[in-house]
Amino acid sequence: MARPISAAHDLRRDEILDVAAACFARQSYPATSMNGIAAACGTSKARLYHYYESKEAILFDLLDRYTQKLLVITARAQATAQRKSLDERAALHELVRAFLREYETSATRHAALLGSTQFLGEQQREVILDRQRDVVAAVTRFLRRAYPERLHDRNQTAITMTLFGMINWTFTWLRPGGPLSYAAFAEEVIALLDHGLAQHAAPPPL
Repeated sequence: MARPISAAHDLRRDEILDVAAACFARQSYPATSMNGIAAACGTSKARLYHYYESKEAILFDLLDRYTQKLLVITARAQATAQRKSLDERAALHELVRAFLREYETSATRHAALLGSTQFLGEQQREVILDRQRDVVAAVTRFLRRAYPERLHDRNQTAITMTLFGMINWTFTWLRPGGPLSYAAFAEEVIALLDHGLAQHAAPPPL
């Protein structure tokens, strides 16, 4: 009978993932080695192999956990909206705030998701891409319920990706402690959504 994995083991894996994400963000996934991750963790490569069999295994676990977390955020935002009896637009606003709260502390993990998924093997890559599609689909549902007069089958993907375009790359320019906080930026995004989607009629079909 296999021994259960201890809480300390899981905690150490979390620490390794944090360090690896920082290494991938700083010098790219291809340029990062197991030796480099081990050194950054303050341990030996042999000890690192006790937790992960390869660099790709580290990347997959990192992205697997992170994309699951993003799905949880969408589910929690919906549950919060129901508990607080929020209307559909306020529910979307809560989701935007929740994503940016997460992004503020997960910049290197988000950078890995956007820049390193391509380096996974085919099966693992599909797992992550499928989960990203699930996140996009969930956000599309939030948007469509919030702005039913503006979103339709022809434009919903474009509008959803416009929202992601506003928030997904914050790790490249929005710094904690800077002149604009993540919380303040969330309100800017919400204002842009409302003024851009709620105040104008849908454009005529092409």
